[in-house]
Amino acid sequence: MKDKFISFLGISKKAGKCIEGYNKCEEALRGGKCYLIIVSAEVSENTREKFERMAHSRNIPIISGCSGEDLSHILGRDKINVVGISDTSMAAKLLELWK
Repeated sequence: MKDKFISFLGISKKAGKCIEGYNKCEEALRGGKCYLIIVSAEVSENTREKFERMAHSRNIPIISGCSGEDLSHILGRDKINVVGISDTSMAAKLLELWK
């Protein structure tokens, strides 16, 4: 299941539907352009809580516990700990694959 999730996250990246990084995800959430937040297991408790509050107040699902190493590898960047998805159907599929 994890492999399918990571694979589909890569597809989302190639489709240009990934929002990468803390600031960009925060901006996208505030602008209503983010439909799923993925927070790595390595992120600080303050960051996790901040994104949980922001996501829950906007009824946006949040996935917590994905490996930061996996996120960084699939997105081709170093130390990515917060990722947003800007497409509703891709967000729904990623959420389904995570469960």
